[in-house]
Amino acid sequence: MSGLVGYIGERNAKETILEGLKKLEYQGDSSGIAILGNGVAVYKEKGKIQDLEQSIQAEKLTGTAGIGHTRWATRGKPNRMNAHPHQSRSGRFVLVHNGMVQNDAELKKKYLPEVKLMSETDTEVIVQLVEYFQHQGMDVEKAFRRVLNELQGTFSLVLVDAQDPDTLYAAKNKSPLVLGIGHGHENMVASNTMAMIHVTNQFKDLRDKEYVILSRDAVEIKDFKGQKIDRQTYTVNWDASSTDKGNYEHFMLKEIDQQPTVLRNIIKEYRNKDGQLRAGDHLDHMHIPKRIYIVACGTSYHAGLAGKRLLEQVARIPTEVHIASEFLYGQPLIEADSLFVFISQSGETADSVGVFNNMKQLGHPTLAVTNVEGSTLYREADYTLLTHAGPEMAGASTKAYTAQVAVMAILSTYLAERQSLQTGLDVFYELQKVSRAMETLQGLKDQAKQIAHQFLKGGKSCFFIGRQLDHTVCLEGALKLKESSYIQAEGYAAGEFKHGPIALIEEGTPVFVLITDESTASIMRNNIQELDSRGANICVLAAEGISEPGDAWVLPKVHPLLTPLVTVIPLQLIAYYAALALGREVDKPRHLTKSVTME
Repeated sequence: MSGLVGYIGERNAKETILEGLKKLEYQGDSSGIAILGNGVAVYKEKGKIQDLEQSIQAEKLTGTAGIGHTRWATRGKPNRMNAHPHQSRSGRFVLVHNGMVQNDAELKKKYLPEVKLMSETDTEVIVQLVEYFQHQGMDVEKAFRRVLNELQGTFSLVLVDAQDPDTLYAAKNKSPLVLGIGHGHENMVASNTMAMIHVTNQFKDLRDKEYVILSRDAVEIKDFKGQKIDRQTYTVNWDASSTDKGNYEHFMLKEIDQQPTVLRNIIKEYRNKDGQLRAGDHLDHMHIPKRIYIVACGTSYHAGLAGKRLLEQVARIPTEVHIASEFLYGQPLIEADSLFVFISQSGETADSVGVFNNMKQLGHPTLAVTNVEGSTLYREADYTLLTHAGPEMAGASTKAYTAQVAVMAILSTYLAERQSLQTGLDVFYELQKVSRAMETLQGLKDQAKQIAHQFLKGGKSCFFIGRQLDHTVCLEGALKLKESSYIQAEGYAAGEFKHGPIALIEEGTPVFVLITDESTASIMRNNIQELDSRGANICVLAAEGISEPGDAWVLPKVHPLLTPLVTVIPLQLIAYYAALALGREVDKPRHLTKSVTME
């Protein structure tokens, strides 16, 4: 997903917008900015935000309104011509856009046959259409609304008019867009609250098929028919410093180190003054289902796999975990009495939202586990559990994963208590124990660095193997290494490794082995011997009490159902140091975006 920012107020718009774009810089291979003043000044650049910033450093852009964009190329190559903002033929209207318009070719043929487009993007068609309808006698708002009703597909966009520097127009359909309500004579709009937290912590959400007119002193929300809508303001309690690196070289390392604090935040939010669980505040009147379906993507899917074990072992409810993009087009048979749990860091993941909408139409109750208050899943689900992880700036997710697993433990305990089950899991005591174990592991960064150099210095492909919950963490460890270092890595159930993948083992192939389950420890040692005999370069991470001499890392012992919260920490650190050693851009993995809002 690309990122966009719009500002109108009393501050220097250039600096305010650039600061917002930097918070979204994991999203982009080109960028641009338009500042309103005496007319409109548009600047675009291929590359990073700093390339744009340097190219306009000498420009005295003193306007107090404008728009900015950082683009991931989808239609057209990443170059200056295709970078946003795009202008209408006369230059009067300027627009930034996220998403994908499906009928741009048809609209171009119908309304703009004589207009020569300057870029390869669908976005330019939108801004040319605004000017076309304005030339038909409509005022700017009506022309804007007419275009919105013509568009098919996903979009969030912001429009400015060079003849009206006191107004911004923005709209959305199935692509994130949030309104930032300033504390004085200023307002903002952006694709993510992080891009505005340096200005305000007060927000209004904008929903699908709604648009907004922003001035310095007001925001007016309407639907695509022009009907006014009242919308409550909400507060996001994120400190602006949480979106800065502080003393860290990279956000990824900072966020790995924040995980013990995140667990303590979750305990604080879900434990009452008597030390009892208070998830009922968020799950009032929830019916205990016969089956649970977890739907997620990527790292959140891996958290769902750990959540399945918790729900089945603690709450005794059969649980299935599905990849959202697969479920969307291949819906399985669903039991009538089922709860759907959607896990999404952003709450805007397109495939998950697609399944969510389908299940709502079928009448199934829904629960969102998300980090973003005001997001689509947070807003529209029947029940919501926030992960309270704070903003996650690095492209590779770390603290979101552990927060999601911890909240699944909270959910499992709540459902067990509702059924009067004896769980054997004192969730708050055990999570506190995990947070201390995390801190111990984070104090061993030199060990992680040494392992990364010893096993991954050649950038070879590698494997992660484990059994049961260790297998789910192997999937996440392999993903983290892939997206951070670009080393080919695969996670496998150890028992499956002999059914094909072992053919890929050759002299020096790195294999990371997780062993935390006492019941399978001996068979895992047998697997290690088989790999060793074939020349594998083996790195064993084993739990205290079942470790052996020669293991690379001894992991603190925690509750068996919460081991993913501990075993993932060294794998995150190894991925970080491998990426660092290979000179990767740690916080901005290539081709990746933080919130995938298009299928």
